[in-house]
Amino acid sequence: MTTPTFAMAQAAAKAPAAAVSMKDASLEARLAYVRKLLRNTPLVDGHNDLPWAMREAAKDPLDVVAYDLRRKTAGMTDISRLRKGMVGGQFWSVYIPGEVRDSGYARIQLEQIDIAKRVIARYPDVFVPAFTAADVRAAYGQGKIGSLLGMEGGHAIENSLGALRSYYELGARYMTLTHNVTLDWADAANDVPRNKGLTAFGKEVVREMNRLGMLVDLAHTSPAVMSQALSVTEAPVIWSHAAARGITDVPRNVPDSILARLPKNGGVVMMTFVPGFVSQAVANYGVQVTAVRDSIAKRFPNDNDAQFKAVAAWRETHPTPIATIADVADHLDHIKQIAGAAHVGIGGDFDGITETVQGLEDVSTYPTLFAELLKRGWTDTELKGLASENVLRALKGAETISALLRKSRPASTKTIQQLDGRRQ
Repeated sequence: MTTPTFAMAQAAAKAPAAAVSMKDASLEARLAYVRKLLRNTPLVDGHNDLPWAMREAAKDPLDVVAYDLRRKTAGMTDISRLRKGMVGGQFWSVYIPGEVRDSGYARIQLEQIDIAKRVIARYPDVFVPAFTAADVRAAYGQGKIGSLLGMEGGHAIENSLGALRSYYELGARYMTLTHNVTLDWADAANDVPRNKGLTAFGKEVVREMNRLGMLVDLAHTSPAVMSQALSVTEAPVIWSHAAARGITDVPRNVPDSILARLPKNGGVVMMTFVPGFVSQAVANYGVQVTAVRDSIAKRFPNDNDAQFKAVAAWRETHPTPIATIADVADHLDHIKQIAGAAHVGIGGDFDGITETVQGLEDVSTYPTLFAELLKRGWTDTELKGLASENVLRALKGAETISALLRKSRPASTKTIQQLDGRRQ
């Protein structure tokens, strides 16, 4: 990819000439450069909620045939746009809400895994099941999208390490320890903390995930959980979709103190495209909207129509701020500065969001972000790391640690009752 002239400049200036020559190039030239780079390096996204979008589809919910990915979908993901975005690997989120109580979590979790697997099987010319870093690379070599499964929310294991192992056998290769609901054993970023981070059982979950080779995903968790998980884990961790709290101060983002620990761990923050996480103006607006709604509800109690009209009138004079690609790039620059370029990745959260960053509206738009970073002087090596090399290194690290741990310790049979004194 890099010519001898570029290589000489890199040796002299410790930055490839690509960055020097492309910083002032046109957007078209930078996009062409990025596409060439991504033809030799897979772009692996850490979090796409397509399976949930299929479950919630207004027409024919749960029907992967009706939700035809060979046509432009109503959502943010389809095959044509994946190809345009040059996606070479995808962690498909098999998210289930933490608030579900109708039949326990297991049924819905199994259904979401089933949806994801049926999608992958339906388009064998496009997707191929992937379980390891090597699988992703092999799929990319075949011109296909290596497809991994990522669980979002440790509530799905229902306080059972046996259930955790079963989900791993079904293909899950990461688990977000919490979603938005604090668990019996781990505190969520957007809920009331009750455990001061991880309980003893929560730490055992992390250890068992290490033994299995399942990536510990710290997106959605409280800073205390992040810190304690980093202290317990023997393998690299990830944030499958998160941003930097030093740029946008919201609970879902990663504090600088945690970012500073990533070089030692080898972990990766996979940058999300959620407007309220990447733009402080958008985040502040969200807080303001909540306060306005609360105030209006008090003014018009039990009158939903009046409340709706009053909120709409307020919004007319208070338009929503716009998050931009520059905002996302600011986060990546910040993470690179604190943790290092080897600890960033991409986790867009497409089809799991209702509002988008301007210029990053769907899965076709990844190259535009890379073009922005090229303008900021990111090197070929840094861009390849962001695209996939960093997260595949972390996944490979988890696999290596797993191979060692499986030789030295058996599957854990500890229970939350034994470790925390709580009912199973």
